[in-house]
Amino acid sequence: MNSLRRGCPAATLPSTWPERTSSTLSEAYYQPSLTAEYDEDSPGGDFDFFSNLVTKWEAAARLPGDSTRQVVVRSGVVLGRGGGAIGHMLLPFRLGLGGPIGSGHQFFPWIHIGDLVGILAHAVEASHVQGVLNGVAPASTTTNAEFAQALGAALGRPAFIPLPSTVVQAVFGQERAIMLLEGQKVVPRRTLASGYQYSFPELGAALKEVVA
Repeated sequence: MNSLRRGCPAATLPSTWPERTSSTLSEAYYQPSLTAEYDEDSPGGDFDFFSNLVTKWEAAARLPGDSTRQVVVRSGVVLGRGGGAIGHMLLPFRLGLGGPIGSGHQFFPWIHIGDLVGILAHAVEASHVQGVLNGVAPASTTTNAEFAQALGAALGRPAFIPLPSTVVQAVFGQERAIMLLEGQKVVPRRTLASGYQYSFPELGAALKEVVA
């Protein structure tokens, strides 16, 4: 969990009162589904080990009382240079061996690292923002297969060789494999309503910047 704290004026509180902004994982909090759509008010956090872990993270970051304006950012898969999810994917995709994971039908909520940092900064600086924000791109209704095709296109490589679910389970273990093989359609409804302007709302542009 990433957490940052800073004194900042709030709309109805003295400027000396603090605020707290923390980040957790949206793909772990919301229950995997091929049909459901989740926004910041949707239930979750109570169906498996990782969802319960996120719930505990958020509870640990929460300060008692109303004297602190608190914001939780639930992030999707973060796309950035030099590591993270892309770091593990680049070699096989550059070799033309990339493709969808499992069926490829599962949703793949993502966000460019620049926008995740931007949302955290927005939460700190905008005194009207509080509660949960989904840190995912507006186009995060992307499926895993669509993500694979877009990454292949950004690299100028084909991306049609699927990674079977049995291999994923053998490599990552049953619980971690669930996060890759099952997904959620997560939308940043409250994030957009708060006034945040995305730098990378579309997947193609985000991936081209990351792999450039």
